Amino acid sequence: MNTFKSFETKLYTLNDQSFSDIALELFRFQASENPIYRAFIENLSTRVGEVRTLEQIPFLPISFFKHEVIKTGKWQEETVFTSSGTTTTRASRHAVQNLQFYLQHAQKNFEWFFGPVTDYNFLALLPSYLEREGSSLIAMMDSFVKESHTPYSGFYLKNTEKLLKDLEVLRFDKRRKTILWGVSFALLDLAENHSLDLSPFMIFETGGMKGRRKEITRKALHDKLTNALQISEMYSEYGMTELLSQAYTKGGHRFYTPPWMKVIGRDLTDPFHKGLQNETAGINVIDLANWHSIAFIETEDLGKVYEGGSFEVLGRLDNSDIRGCNLLIE
Repeated sequence: MNTFKSFETKLYTLNDQSFSDIALELFRFQASENPIYRAFIENLSTRVGEVRTLEQIPFLPISFFKHEVIKTGKWQEETVFTSSGTTTTRASRHAVQNLQFYLQHAQKNFEWFFGPVTDYNFLALLPSYLEREGSSLIAMMDSFVKESHTPYSGFYLKNTEKLLKDLEVLRFDKRRKTILWGVSFALLDLAENHSLDLSPFMIFETGGMKGRRKEITRKALHDKLTNALQISEMYSEYGMTELLSQAYTKGGHRFYTPPWMKVIGRDLTDPFHKGLQNETAGINVIDLANWHSIAFIETEDLGKVYEGGSFEVLGRLDNSDIRGCNLLIE
């Protein structure tokens, strides 16, 4: 019998071969125990027992998080993550059963790509996130700051002078690498207002412009920042309120997923036609860490999925709200 504990046990032992089997098990579990998802599936007249591939799984539109409490089973949330939203759009709300699991999982996710957090200083330049409550990114970064166990890790809201001084000191740190993790508009402000050489550091961008600037493509953003900051490459994080896992770029524009996460392209005119590769498509995400909420999400992001599972984000689908979780558009 599948339980939350059984899915947690399987999460970090799966591989490419077992991913589909575990995802299908979780699909059947959530189709039974998640009332919102169950009603959605019934409305589609989908026969759960006939779903045998990942592409056949119905993906719940992400907009449901704006209007419903998405829970598998009955439990009391420890916290609720909220999206930034705007004055004209409703924020998404993701009830989280266990905050400590999310923090440990986010760290394991980061370390899958980049190694132990204790190898880094984390300098967080995330003004728009710090100025509101309920940000999953702030919770993650606060955990990274604490777990890195270095006095130089921390948040910089409006104290640019201290940020520049700390960067100058850390330029000569031979023991740790330094990551400057910033929301896109704040990194552009920094680059335009100061003459900087940040070539010794890793620069992570996230979050878009948050209404502070005109949205631009990721390529245009990266071109501006690499030139202005004298760095060879940028890093990006693909995460959102509705997901407990994150994808990362390794330099360049393609995102890569950890073993417990998979992206599937869907046809832009037929959301039931899934599995598209090497062409512009809507992005569907399977996040097996979302066993308490919903693991199968139809996002409003536009992108390309490539053989091997990497993907690009090209922008937002028409009529979607501009939320800005590292999703940059023309």
